[in-house]
Amino acid sequence: MHAYGSFGDDFYSNLNLNTEMQLPNGRDTVLGFFERVQKSYPSMRNFYTRDNGDFVLEEDKDQGHQRWLSLEPRRICSGYLNPADLEEAYNQHRLVLELIPYMLSVSPLDCEALDYMMGFDFSYRGNHDALVAEALGTNSAMESLLDVPGAQVLNYEPSMTMSLEDSCRMQARLMIETRTNAYQVRRGDFPEEQISVYFTVRQYGSLDSATTFEDTLETLIERCEELLDRHVIDQVLRPLSQAISTK
Repeated sequence: MHAYGSFGDDFYSNLNLNTEMQLPNGRDTVLGFFERVQKSYPSMRNFYTRDNGDFVLEEDKDQGHQRWLSLEPRRICSGYLNPADLEEAYNQHRLVLELIPYMLSVSPLDCEALDYMMGFDFSYRGNHDALVAEALGTNSAMESLLDVPGAQVLNYEPSMTMSLEDSCRMQARLMIETRTNAYQVRRGDFPEEQISVYFTVRQYGSLDSATTFEDTLETLIERCEELLDRHVIDQVLRPLSQAISTK
């Protein structure tokens, strides 16, 4: 497993392309697209349609790692859970972006947003929000609230979005998602669920005429890994992992 796998129980590399126009949903077009992807990744043999009409192609879920691909009315998603090598995930995402102009008639002009996301899941049986507050701390304006007698943290999900250039078309977002509710806190009974950390770099708007989806993906991956290594691993992932290990 890649070194990123040491920071949590699971990690994943995801690509999302949101389009301005509806994507094709004809039988021949959809099956032709998924069959072409399956030709490169034969282990992606599970194809199904969700209740909402989304199409999904994925590997078996019991291997500890999993490739998957989904086609929604206006979004294409490609993901790889626990890749042994991140380059394998990148190659999957690149293949999808190479195919969509020809097989799904998606033009760079049709891009509403293209984003690359690294996600990390931490399994924890306890108050997720209290753990996040303990591991990451709160700003000085809120610290005194934690000292209120008998108070328990019910919701603490830090999130920040920032622009990476003057036009604000390229943005980065760090978001932490917890899964504890007030009923569990009241009873003191917590199932083992996952705290998720998502770090996304997104390019908004139509791409320049001389720019391809693949070129943009390379830029997003480079910025994502750079920021992740410099500002997220030691500041967010390690503290969460260490806090869980002491419980």
